[in-house]
Amino acid sequence: MTNLSPDAASVARMIDHTLLKPEATAADVTALIAEAIELGTYSVCVSPSMLPLTIPAGADLKVAVVCGFPSGKHHSSIKATEAALAIAQGADEIDMVIDIGAAKAGRFADVQSDIAAVRVSIPAPKVLKVIIEFAALTDAEIVAICEAAVAAGADFVKTSTGFHPSGGATAHAVRLMKQTVGRRAQVKASGGVRTFDDARSMIEAGATRLGISGSAALLAGKAPGGTY
Repeated sequence: MTNLSPDAASVARMIDHTLLKPEATAADVTALIAEAIELGTYSVCVSPSMLPLTIPAGADLKVAVVCGFPSGKHHSSIKATEAALAIAQGADEIDMVIDIGAAKAGRFADVQSDIAAVRVSIPAPKVLKVIIEFAALTDAEIVAICEAAVAAGADFVKTSTGFHPSGGATAHAVRLMKQTVGRRAQVKASGGVRTFDDARSMIEAGATRLGISGSAALLAGKAPGGTY
């Protein structure tokens, strides 16, 4: 493991070290895994087509995979199948995207059913994170989606895909999401967490997991080049 300060090492253990660029190659993912182990991050987060991954024996590293990404406009049965296949290929955690349009239309029962379909396909202890794309939502919609996610059995609610033009995580969104879910679920902040101060702000607001692509630079206290 790289020589991190105790504070940085603590933050590292909250990071899903992420590579979701469409041009990513198998070699890029191999490098991602090596860097994640060196930094001591909690997991790597990759696209489902990159599975299965080869994690070195003895490495304390989880595998997270996105589902219905990045639009969420996939049929629930497709999301459920995609998630189940990812688990069968070695994923420990699934980060699924909701149908944001359904939420904007006030169809929160449909949002809950969508999440529940994925939950059924990946029974606990596999972890389900629900990406709500908060920047496209009102506060009232965020609260309603978070309630739907908890009711459907989600383990986490997650701020963003990192690909939406409206933006990534904010401390306000994390705080609102945490206030809504309380102890029933955890919160992951992702998208635009680019500096160590950003990371600390998200943690102070209630995040217990961070989606970051430029983890090495962030943990070293520099501004990373990653966009996720």
